[in-house]
Amino acid sequence: MMRIDYAFWGTNPPHTHPRATEILTVIEGTLQVGFITSDPQKRLITKVLQRGDVFVFPIGLVHFQRNMGHSNASAIAAFSSQNPGVTSITNSIFATNPPISTEILAQAFQVDDKTVRLLKKKSIVHV
Repeated sequence: MMRIDYAFWGTNPPHTHPRATEILTVIEGTLQVGFITSDPQKRLITKVLQRGDVFVFPIGLVHFQRNMGHSNASAIAAFSSQNPGVTSITNSIFATNPPISTEILAQAFQVDDKTVRLLKKKSIVHV
């Protein structure tokens, strides 16, 4: 289990837990939460949660949380494994070691090289 405190309009950005389902309980504030179903639907399931509400993020699916900004927000996350793992989507794409080539990412996201370089520069590597 873990406690997550969210700043005003703070976000826990898109990520996955490859080895666990997550159950999130809001203990303070208002959170928008969501996850994306797997291929081929890739459907966004989202909901606004209030204090006491509970939401389940299925194992391995990309998900996020965002404080709706009306007050402080906190939640307790419980996992179905003592080692859930975490994969940050942004870091997995833009902060690899060695880096994925700028040309491949520009083509994949249909943006120019300058945009990819900017995203790589802003990505945070957690060691």
